[in-house]
Amino acid sequence: MTRKIDIFDTTLRDGEQSPGASMNTEEKLVVARQLLRLNVDVIEAGFPISSPGDFESVRRIAELAGDQAVVCGLTRAVEKDIDSAADALKYAKRPRIHTGLGVSPSHLRDKLRISEDECVERAVKCVKYAKKYVEDVQFYAEDAGRSDYNFLVRVIQAVVDAGATVVNIPDTTGYSLPEEFGQRIKYLVEGVNGIENVKIAVHCHNDLGMATALAMAGVKNGASQIECTINGLGERAGNTAMEEVVMAIKMHGDELDAHTDVNTREFCKASRLVSSITGMNVQANKAIVGANAFAHSSGIHQDGVLKKRDTYEIIDPADVGAGTSQIVLTARSGHAALKHRLEELGYELEGEALDQVYEAFLNLADKKKEVYDEDLESLVNERDRNESALYTLEGVQISCGFPLTPTATVTLKNAADQTVTACEYGTGPIDAMCKAVNKIVQVDNDLTEFAVQSVTRGIDALGEVTIRVTDPAGDIYTGRGADGDIVVSSTKAYLNALNRLLNDKQEKRG
Repeated sequence: MTRKIDIFDTTLRDGEQSPGASMNTEEKLVVARQLLRLNVDVIEAGFPISSPGDFESVRRIAELAGDQAVVCGLTRAVEKDIDSAADALKYAKRPRIHTGLGVSPSHLRDKLRISEDECVERAVKCVKYAKKYVEDVQFYAEDAGRSDYNFLVRVIQAVVDAGATVVNIPDTTGYSLPEEFGQRIKYLVEGVNGIENVKIAVHCHNDLGMATALAMAGVKNGASQIECTINGLGERAGNTAMEEVVMAIKMHGDELDAHTDVNTREFCKASRLVSSITGMNVQANKAIVGANAFAHSSGIHQDGVLKKRDTYEIIDPADVGAGTSQIVLTARSGHAALKHRLEELGYELEGEALDQVYEAFLNLADKKKEVYDEDLESLVNERDRNESALYTLEGVQISCGFPLTPTATVTLKNAADQTVTACEYGTGPIDAMCKAVNKIVQVDNDLTEFAVQSVTRGIDALGEVTIRVTDPAGDIYTGRGADGDIVVSSTKAYLNALNRLLNDKQEKRG
């Protein structure tokens, strides 16, 4: 039997640290349910001390997971951090505290400003303190990829002796080469007494585009846990992508002497869900879950695949949830057909919620010959975005063109059920619309990004707009909107971003 490699998902912690990808508690719970369907081993649910919202997310995910997965909370090597994590995890059936500090010369000298001896002392102290609360304590040696080999052995030996059950060796900056990183793991395996009694984890970043290769090098040399995220989401260039490492292990299990227990057929669904919630689009040529991952345009490739699929495909699309026959939905489809297809996509809607989506579906189907899965996901997400909105769109009308002055008239309904209309001029239709919305909503912000893409193929495709706004404090909020009319999509997206901003400010004041 091959070695079991634990999959430690940090989409809800490291993943959401990607600028503009933050999630509220309800969104985190939706993602956590999908992670449980994926059958991951560990869910790093957040950084409890960082905010009341993160604390609540960890607490509720701990209750949700039950016995199915370990739930982990991150801390610094600080007692109040550990106290907060322990409090958030107190109802978890399988709690883990993840604590640690930097070990590279750069971190010791410039960030922490401590000596090597002080670093070892802090490391031991934080592990022992966490052990007062939970048996399962994971220690992270931040920036281990740039640390001195012998000092890293010294730190890891100290925390293993102190009772750490998992030691995390991160390449925090994505600096390492795979072969060198693998040698670093091997050096620990050979140099730390008792290392065979703990799990060695690898946490790699993609700054040089090698996160998956680094993680695989770690597994090859003795690591038994990979820290990763859905779609490779994460700070800067992102983290190791779960779907990539799991499928790499599945393809090369015998060579690596490794396997995972992940339900790979949930990957595409998980990818779309995380992309929809965070507003971080997945590039078309992304491995495993990209739109083109199993697409063939070359005639030579098409001929080969038609004769035998594995001529050009090493993975069966069905194994990652990417290729199934589907019901063709049109304006003549009824509630039952729509409900069936939504359930296949993972959405369980009943009563009024289903009626709302069905009405939106009919409006779209009247404009299109065929409604695709991506269209349905946009319709459901559009409804969800409006549920917690302080302002909802009642109407938008644009007058523009040469030589006219772009003018926008916007009508919004506020939380008090009052309808307010504003009219503004602008340099273009979107500028005029934003000014009209700002006249009603009146919240300081700077629109920093505007992107449009078609949800599906064809000239009649839904246009999905992603907008990012920044408030005066520098916080980034992402909004999305989808409609057949690109101006309406833009208005919905801008309003969605402002609603997120307003809800966040209310939560902080609360």
